[in-house]
Amino acid sequence: MLIITDAKGQLRALDWHDHEERMRLLLRRQYPGQPVRLRETREASAATPALLAYFAGDVAAVDTLPVALGGTDFQRQVWLALRGIPGGETISYRELADHIGRPAAVRAVGLANGANPVSIVLPCHRVIGSNRSLTGYGGGLWRKEWLLRHEGGMGQRGLF
Repeated sequence: MLIITDAKGQLRALDWHDHEERMRLLLRRQYPGQPVRLRETREASAATPALLAYFAGDVAAVDTLPVALGGTDFQRQVWLALRGIPGGETISYRELADHIGRPAAVRAVGLANGANPVSIVLPCHRVIGSNRSLTGYGGGLWRKEWLLRHEGGMGQRGLF
């Protein structure tokens, strides 16, 4: 995983190692006109223990990691609403749009979800199609399926 934190230790971006270019593009879009400088560090991020715990089976370990988000007000509203989806559960894009009080904005919710800079911590993988199908995940549908199985969310609500 690629973990990007700011000087305060807040997560700014989290993505899969093979999606670095996508992550950089999302950062440029979320902070237009602001230089984003990434540098490697020898120190592990404060988020690392929580992520290791998540992958070891403690799905809730990432629930309280601090995040700092760019993007638009609408995007931030969608991204922060993702934190309300419990591990092992899924909701549809329509349900997410309803939850944020924007029932007509299903497509916009989908676009915002796809631009989520902090995957796993803001669990965009828990959002599925209205027909209960796996749709749209920037890290690849195979990863979305793996994450949902890891969290115990597959099969509970008829995904396949």
